Order: sequence, then C-alpha cells, then structure tokens
Amino acid sequence: MARCQVDYAGRLTAHLPMATRVLMIKADGSVLVHSDGGSYKPLNWMSPPCKVREGVNDEGQVEWVVTGKDDDTLRILIEDVQHDSSHELGVDPGLQKDGVEKHLQELLAEHPATLAEGLTLVRREYPTAIGPVDLMCRDAAGASVAVEIKRRGDIDGVEQLTRYLELLNRDPLLAPVRGIFAAQEIKPQARVLATDRDIACAVVDYDALRGLDDPSHRLF
Repeated sequence: MARCQVDYAGRLTAHLPMATRVLMIKADGSVLVHSDGGSYKPLNWMSPPCKVREGVNDEGQVEWVVTGKDDDTLRILIEDVQHDSSHELGVDPGLQKDGVEKHLQELLAEHPATLAEGLTLVRREYPTAIGPVDLMCRDAAGASVAVEIKRRGDIDGVEQLTRYLELLNRDPLLAPVRGIFAAQEIKPQARVLATDRDIACAVVDYDALRGLDDPSHRLF
C-alpha cells in the first residue's frame, strides 16, 4: 500500500494523480492498481506477459516502470510506502458455482419437456462449424429444436443461437430447425430480439429443476 501517481501510455493515455492506493504484483506477472472505493475492478492494470523494473526518476523518486507485450507502459511514481508484504497463496482449487450453464444444461437434458411440451433430447453439445449447440431436441411433431442455455440471457446469447440456427437449417436432414433461448433470467432487449427472429424464450427455474432430480420430491 503506497501513496503513488500512475501514468499509462499505450493505445490511449491515462493519469491517476497522487493518492493512497493498493499496488498488487501477482505471481503470473500482472500488475494491478486498486483504490479503496468505486469498484472491485482495478483502476489500472497491466496483463501478463509484462516486465516490472524498479528505479528512480530524474528527481530521485522511486518509480516502477511496467512494460507490456505491446510496448505499452505503466509508470508508478511512489511517494511513500505505507505497507509492504508478500504472500504465497498456493495452488488455487478453482471457483465452484451453483446454477451455472453446465448444471442448467445437465438438468435440462434430463428434463427437456420443461422447456416445451413434448420436447425430447436428441443430443447434448450438438456440433456445428462454429461450436456446439447446448441441446438438440425434437418436438412432439418430430421437428428439430436447438436450445441455447445461459445463466443470464442477453443479446449476445440470442445472436449466438441465431448463428447456430442459420447453419443447422442448411442441413436438409435437420431443417426446419427452430430455436429456444433458455436462461434463469432473460433481459428485455434479448427477449425482443429473440421474438423478432422467431426464437422462443424460456425462463428456467433452477431450484425447481433440481427438485425434479431429488428423490424426496418425486411422486410414485
């Protein structure tokens, strides 16, 4: 933690006047400059690979010069170091989330009829030239249905499903293929775009889906 001034030069320029901030140098080589408020995101940063060189400027002040892979630079002028410590964090086991897209996909693959009556699964991760569709299904009439699953549905997800549908409908063995955009939450703009493109929207209740797989919730 130090009082410092930060100047970035590269694709653009940015200046942070002298103030107390947290300076972080991570084991992967990245350098981050944090403030005490505003956001969890750093005010400025340099992603690896980069080099950190400590020296003094013409006025004799301590200065860190961080050089990135594209020769952009982050100059950190340090007026006063208030705290300096180093810690080994060890191997990170990874972030484990509940209710992410993979879990939704697994549950919806087991219970596709929750998206539309009569829907049955053909295959998970159905391949296309630009990536796999989350679920390929058939409806009660035997027509092909491509399902794209997101935790939070936005316009990008609708665009992604649109590209899949365009490719899938070129296959005479599948066409016509319609789409279902499924998510725990669908933003209004995404719903409008999906409707305009004849893509159905399905809001998924994750807890209810998990209940279907819970033996204590089943009826015999």
